[in-house]
Order: sequence, then C-alpha cells, then structure tokens
Amino acid sequence: MEDGTLKSPGYCGDTEEDYDVLQWDTRVDCEVRQILDRVADKWSLLVIALLDQRSLRFTELKRKIDGVSQRMLTRTLRHLERDGLVERTVYPTVPPRVDYALTPLGVSLHATIKALVVWTEGHQNEIASARDAYDRRSAEEEAPQTV
Repeated sequence: MEDGTLKSPGYCGDTEEDYDVLQWDTRVDCEVRQILDRVADKWSLLVIALLDQRSLRFTELKRKIDGVSQRMLTRTLRHLERDGLVERTVYPTVPPRVDYALTPLGVSLHATIKALVVWTEGHQNEIASARDAYDRRSAEEEAPQTV
C-alpha cells in the first residue's frame, strides 16, 4: 500500500500506541469519530444504560429519561438501531407493541459505559475540588489589580 493511502474510506488509523488521535478526530468522513459522536451523546448513553436492565417500550423509555422529547428519543433509537446496538421488535397486536432491547454489541458497549460511570463516581470529589481551585484562580486573575 502506498504511503498515505487509506485502507478504506472510513479507516482512520488504529489503536496502536503510536496512533495519532488527530488523524481520526479532524476527518469528517471518519467512522470512528462518527461512532463516538453517536454513542457518547447524553440520550444514547441513557438509553443504553436503561436497556441494559431489560427491554422497554418507547413510552417507558420516554417516561424514564427526564427531558427527552419524543422526536429526540425516536431519532436516538433509530440511530442506535442502525448502528446495531439496539434491536426493535414489533408485535402484531392492536395497537402495535414495540419493544427495544440491547443487542450483544450494545451489551458490550454498556460494559464500557459502566466503567466510565464508575470512574466518574470514584473521582467526582477530586474533579469538584479541581473545578473549585480553577474557578478561584480564574476569579483572582480577572479581579482588578489594586495598587
């Protein structure tokens, strides 16, 4: 393969130790970036976390996710289904019943998300302290200097 030639249109590097994060971060057509953008948004994270517990109907998800609009929840579920993370099952009843559940791929993603949440919970006090210190320094720097 010629130097500088991509392996495929969506290939953005690998995860070896010497990979350049900016290689995939700045390219619009990078699949890695697109996937990260999709699964890291707040609605997707909440949907994945809730569906890890059990399959849910749309109305159950909407009721459990504070602040999500019907339109945004619909879009989120469609994107997650398209990415193979959520499975949509329609039951032939009147009215139709639709359940959403994580696929095995979605379950494996939830394990990673859970690790991130556990890390955040374990370090939230350190982060709060760092924020307070930063805010104090910023306020001191912005305060008018008296001579």
